[in-house]
Amino acid sequence: MAAVRRARRCEAQEQAGVPAGRWMGRGLAVLGLTPGEEVTESQLRNLFGERGRHSHADRIEADRLAKGDSPKKAFKAGVLGRRVTVTGVDFVFRPQPTICLLWALGDEETRRVIEASHERAIERVLEWIEDEVAVIRYGKDGIYRVRPPGGLVAARFRHYEARPGMPLLHDHLLLSVKGQCLDGKWGSIHTLALHENTVAASALYNELVASEVCEALGLATEPRIVTPGRRPVMEIAGVPHELIRWTARRSDQIAACPAELEHEYVTAVDDGELKFLPVVSERARAKLNQVAARKTARPSRRPGRSRSCARGGRPARSSPPRWPSTSSTPSSSTPALRLRLRRSGPDRRRG
Repeated sequence: MAAVRRARRCEAQEQAGVPAGRWMGRGLAVLGLTPGEEVTESQLRNLFGERGRHSHADRIEADRLAKGDSPKKAFKAGVLGRRVTVTGVDFVFRPQPTICLLWALGDEETRRVIEASHERAIERVLEWIEDEVAVIRYGKDGIYRVRPPGGLVAARFRHYEARPGMPLLHDHLLLSVKGQCLDGKWGSIHTLALHENTVAASALYNELVASEVCEALGLATEPRIVTPGRRPVMEIAGVPHELIRWTARRSDQIAACPAELEHEYVTAVDDGELKFLPVVSERARAKLNQVAARKTARPSRRPGRSRSCARGGRPARSSPPRWPSTSSTPSSSTPALRLRLRRSGPDRRRG
């Protein structure tokens, strides 16, 4: 009966546009979790909201209290190593704009192919991070580093639209910074290494999604200039530029804001003198772009929509859209992945 209730709850969440989160990563077993298992509120709160506790810390704490341990000792039993402020990193994966258009406008078979390719690409990127990127720092000032031998723990959450209501397939991968060393002790993942490899992870994801989608649907890619003077990105061949620009309304909002911010930056005065250099450096421009993104972001107040509603709320097309094959090997440098730190909430006090 419990399994039936879980299945009904998952179906209701899917219809409401908020599918249940799923656990991923090779480090799940040591926490008593399994790949694909539904993420519960208590598990998420313990691992990401309590400065890095065991996903089943509540149960561990209750068992210790029942055995006669003090509240303080029982609480510490559920802590994974040293408690941290940054408890996780949020990776946001989305396919290239033309693949998102295929997903939004194509038939049911096209949707299934794209979503399956999207999920497999996320799994491959997580495996790459576990094998090649993630390192645990330990020792004084973190001078020693080691790959997490047991892998990492992550929770994946699916969304079907962007804040303005545009259909947009994307997943949030909330990666825990906790990893176990060979001696069984818990340490923290070096988040700087994750930041430094975000572009590489994005390129790998784009490559995997595009190649699998093209192979499954008989499509091809072609280079598209996004920013003059920079490397072109690879998109599905034959999609009109105007249709691609239709998906870039959010980018247009952000792009319209930095000019105003740059003017404020170069004219800022402190005690009668210019506060900054009159020329905006690349580093300053990157920070101004981040400010522009936050300034133009709409509040996420409207409840999410289901997959069918996000894709237009209409019957699927009888056949998937087909574009001419004018290129072959898919490759892309589209920034399809964002990374943000997840900080814990207020610390609980224990006696």
